[in-house]
Amino acid sequence: MPAGPVTKRLVLVTGPSGAGRTTAIRALEDMGFEAIDNLPLSLLPRLIEGEGPDKPLVLGVDTRNRDFSTNALIEVIDRLSTDATVHLQVLYLDSSAEVLTRRFSETRRRHPLAPAETPDVGIAREFDLLGPIRARADILIDTSELSPHDLRADLSRWFAPGEGGHMSVSVQSFSYKRGLPRGLDMVLDCRFLRNPYWEAGLRGLTGQDARVQAYVGADPMFEGFATRVGDLVTQLLPAYKAEGKAYLAIGFGCTGGQHRSVTMAETLAQALAEAGWQVSIRHRELERRGLVVPSGPGEHAEAGLKGDIGA
Repeated sequence: MPAGPVTKRLVLVTGPSGAGRTTAIRALEDMGFEAIDNLPLSLLPRLIEGEGPDKPLVLGVDTRNRDFSTNALIEVIDRLSTDATVHLQVLYLDSSAEVLTRRFSETRRRHPLAPAETPDVGIAREFDLLGPIRARADILIDTSELSPHDLRADLSRWFAPGEGGHMSVSVQSFSYKRGLPRGLDMVLDCRFLRNPYWEAGLRGLTGQDARVQAYVGADPMFEGFATRVGDLVTQLLPAYKAEGKAYLAIGFGCTGGQHRSVTMAETLAQALAEAGWQVSIRHRELERRGLVVPSGPGEHAEAGLKGDIGA
């Protein structure tokens, strides 16, 4: 009996300039995809008709492509969608016009569709061009309020669920002054713990400092709280993993996001790492202020991400 056709996995990544296409392509490349950006659409059929790739393929397409047109891209999507040898997913990264305008202003980049005009003119033109393609997307992610870390986490949920049988845990700290972060599965409030902010010698330090950790840890409520949180999380993680969940984000919040929440995030992450879980740490307020120090058990290459998504 002859073997069936080899299915090639292909992800087309598109969306308006500044919405995060480059970040997404790099994230998928880190997940094991072969990445090609801005390949002319006319060459795509030859790429697909070749021998099946050893790795899935991610292809970046935007309005800067040499032969880009809305109709041409829709024709490619239609053709590949009916090809039994191709498993196609169209990933569309969107963002609000206001956020895109701010990103172009901050980077002082010219918009590719309005090089001699203001970015908002190019953004409006691009929205018109990409509207029909947006409607054809299999996966749509709005990056307006996402950091690069958040976008990578979303992409991991879509494209690398349960990879290698591992479950990733992200332990984060944040400031309630800036509201609840997007994408947390579990949130714990640390504002009842003693606050190092009121100690002059500790105010300028962070919860990554041993002196701050000792001060917060001396609170009579700390040990019981940390133990119970650790017990709860370690009880739930195997159940979530058995259900097929690939990623869990746990957030600790305090008023300023500098001392108590950071201390708790570091404490839990250390305990989970020692128990064998794959853990990353992210301190949102420290990142924003450039204060984060890579240390401890987590994947601090991720924790060190700062700034906006950009292209």
